[in-house]
Amino acid sequence: MQEDIYNYDDLLTMLDSFLREPETFWDEFFSDREKSVPIFVNAPDENLVSYVKSGTLIPCKVLELGCGPGRNAIFLAENGFDVDAIDVSKTSLEWAKERAEERNLSINFLHQNIFDVDIKDGEYDFIYDSGCFHHIAPHRRISYINLIKRALRDGGYFGITCFYQGGKLGGSDISDWEVYKKRSLMGGLGYTKERLTKIFQSLRPIEIRRMTDKKDSENLFGASDLLTGLFQKR
Repeated sequence: MQEDIYNYDDLLTMLDSFLREPETFWDEFFSDREKSVPIFVNAPDENLVSYVKSGTLIPCKVLELGCGPGRNAIFLAENGFDVDAIDVSKTSLEWAKERAEERNLSINFLHQNIFDVDIKDGEYDFIYDSGCFHHIAPHRRISYINLIKRALRDGGYFGITCFYQGGKLGGSDISDWEVYKKRSLMGGLGYTKERLTKIFQSLRPIEIRRMTDKKDSENLFGASDLLTGLFQKR
């Protein structure tokens, strides 16, 4: 691998090598399905369910970024959505495919890095991210925002669930500069309502709130240490 910087992509690649968890990290993370990890439950995010039940989201073309074991993609497919679901971990996708097959659902699972996927302009009506964004390093944030804006049709929606700053599940309270001083995301970056609003200022905020805690018996995932947001492309 060449270590010279000739353009912006070379710069991003260099910074990635210092901070991004490799694919092997996530494969190992998802390899033990019995671990006590909140997102391993086979239940959709309560906020996502609320968007569908309220009629804000109706069946449409969806892209899920960092789908993990597929719990949200499965919920959307069960409710008539046409779903493309991306994850960098082959192990998590194998688990997701098993879950989808058990319910006889058709979901297009893609084993790729979200920044490498080939997406047409305005291809999606809804983009959802539950747990991917807080693992995105600051230098990739602009690429992430551009991906959302390019992939969404005009009037389309973007939903996100991420670490709340200082939350018990994660959410490091460090500045972007400190990320590079420490050469670490400290387990995942934490966000506030104000910070999410500023980062996604090119989109119209519909709702930004703490997630509502849910019990296992409710067949919904909800943890108040996470922050949720719904935005619309202007």
